Amino acid sequence: MKTPSASTAIGWSLCVYCGSRFGDDPAYRESAEHTGRLLAQSGGGLVYGGGRVGLMGVVADAALAHGAPVVGVIPDALMRREVGHAGVKELYVVQTMHERKMLMADRSDAFLTLPGGIGTMEEVFEMWSWQQLGYHAKPVGLLNVAGYYNALIRFVQDGYERGFISPEQHAALIVDDDLPRLMKTLKEQALAARVATPSADGRT
Repeated sequence: MKTPSASTAIGWSLCVYCGSRFGDDPAYRESAEHTGRLLAQSGGGLVYGGGRVGLMGVVADAALAHGAPVVGVIPDALMRREVGHAGVKELYVVQTMHERKMLMADRSDAFLTLPGGIGTMEEVFEMWSWQQLGYHAKPVGLLNVAGYYNALIRFVQDGYERGFISPEQHAALIVDDDLPRLMKTLKEQALAARVATPSADGRT
């Protein structure tokens, strides 16, 4: 039986990628807390990696505290390392990272990346590349907190200027340092994409 989309029960669902550590700047943690709170206020639900440590735990705690539904997806092998969040009622324990990423993508209307390590960057690049290949039409956002992603943004710009990233795909990665503005953009584009893309059973 197909897993029901989270967006059928709530206004919209946002997949948040972020670190399982806190980083060296309090602004990172503040951005994670702000994300959970704003998401709840926007009528949205959170989809995330299922852990309770680092920024992952902060964004989940904030979403739960402000009444947003939360879906967590975590591989069995990471249950101890990332410590599955006991407060998340809809917590899926899967066998592989591939299952994790597929389920998170299926349950989401949009993707937002906060500061994180190589796993976080791998996830946002995968969703961005899947978008380019036509596997989904959901918006992908990158929040540049305290300049954390400055070097990555320069790298992407360099790829664009050197001809490896098309103008359309370069523009498709929505980069901002203002969370309310970025979340508003993601929600608007997510809802527009949902209307424009019929589901498998014929509903829009």
